[in-house]
Amino acid sequence: MLPVVALVGRPNVGKSTLFNVLTRSRDALVADMPGVTRDRHYGVCRSTERPFVVVDTGGLSGVAESMDELTATQVRLAIAEAQVLAFVVDAREGLLPQDYAILGELRRSGKPIVVAINKTDGLDEDTVLNEFSVFGMRTMLPLAAAHNRGTDDLIGMLLPLLPVDQGDAAGATDEDDTIRVAIVGRPNAGKSTLINRLLGEDRLIVSAVAGTTRDPIRVPLERDGKRYTLIDTAGIRRKARVEEAVEKFSVIKTLQSIAAAQVVVVMIDARENLAEQDLTLIGYALDAGRALVIAINKWDGLDQYQREECMRALDRRLVFVEWARQVHISALHGSGLRELMRAVVRAHGAATRVLVSSDLTKTLEQAYEAYQPPLVQGHAPRLRFAHPGGTNPPTIVIHGTRTKHIAPAYQRYLENFFRKRYRLEGTPVRIAFREGENPYAGRKKVLTKEQEQKARRRVSELIKRTR
Repeated sequence: MLPVVALVGRPNVGKSTLFNVLTRSRDALVADMPGVTRDRHYGVCRSTERPFVVVDTGGLSGVAESMDELTATQVRLAIAEAQVLAFVVDAREGLLPQDYAILGELRRSGKPIVVAINKTDGLDEDTVLNEFSVFGMRTMLPLAAAHNRGTDDLIGMLLPLLPVDQGDAAGATDEDDTIRVAIVGRPNAGKSTLINRLLGEDRLIVSAVAGTTRDPIRVPLERDGKRYTLIDTAGIRRKARVEEAVEKFSVIKTLQSIAAAQVVVVMIDARENLAEQDLTLIGYALDAGRALVIAINKWDGLDQYQREECMRALDRRLVFVEWARQVHISALHGSGLRELMRAVVRAHGAATRVLVSSDLTKTLEQAYEAYQPPLVQGHAPRLRFAHPGGTNPPTIVIHGTRTKHIAPAYQRYLENFFRKRYRLEGTPVRIAFREGENPYAGRKKVLTKEQEQKARRRVSELIKRTR
């Protein structure tokens, strides 16, 4: 329900930096090199009483190459959905021919334009304004986004141009009642293709070139009466192959997206063997305690023998997450997507389920009676009661005695027992033990006179024997 402002300009003029300042976030990846941003990136500026959506776009280079053309398509989609256009130029590089071409395209849209002259720190602002006055634009403003200088004035210039009431704006959604789903996988596993297929439009750039996606892109989706926020992430390769600084930052952003999600969908290319990097991604999701769904993509391209071999390999190597649902899909043709989203909903429901202390304690008693933990120095650990310790993942806190000596195998037994009892499909379950306190700890033992005399006689006897 918010109006939209699109940031448009040449590559490396500071659009992503300005986006982060306006949205007070670090969502957009920033690097001192052109072409970092490729897809549309949405955020909300809430610095005023009238918030609005900000769209970061890729740079318009004017080069007729595959990736540049795909990026330009995304920029033009952002121009079409915006109500106001912020044309960002670089004061240090000065006025370039490509700026004229971009301004001409923005003018043909018929929408209000504000010229944001960025990187003016250390320059004479009057000289900068005179140079760009050839645009013939009244709404021009010098700023330095990297130092957050002039951005408040920019917001003040944008607000009067925005409509007061606006229909549903792309990218604007209240995430309180949505299911946050991070789509992760190796490069070219089909992550962007999957999101485009779910949306029914070419929302994200899809290319055969590995590493097309760099920023984590959040996309709202409503399907079968439920609302989702899909997070497309950069493909993660082995560390030995990660050389560019931008790709290293992309990996960090992907890990942050996993932590911010509620459900992680790990996409695996069925045509390739399960790689160590796939297992590493699953490990990242487990470390973050996130619900997990395994999406085996490009399943339609395998014959029966290849499918059987693939399933045997997956069953053998994914035994440590056997509770995670495996779904066979084709992101390109759309097969299996209904079952995939059902698995996401079930995993989310299990991960966020609220458990009750009394019922947990009864379940613990049943598990203890069915199978007791091994003895420790002739004594069995005693488990007394349990209570919930949090959700996403479900955490169960168990109090008792000698819990420090409980073997990992018995802990896994308890995890599986609780999982089966509460049907916690698709989510890890964490067990935390708490040792019972000694009620006599810290108390000084007081002896009677008779006990003190006996103790002294005993000490005297021991001294005599040692002589």
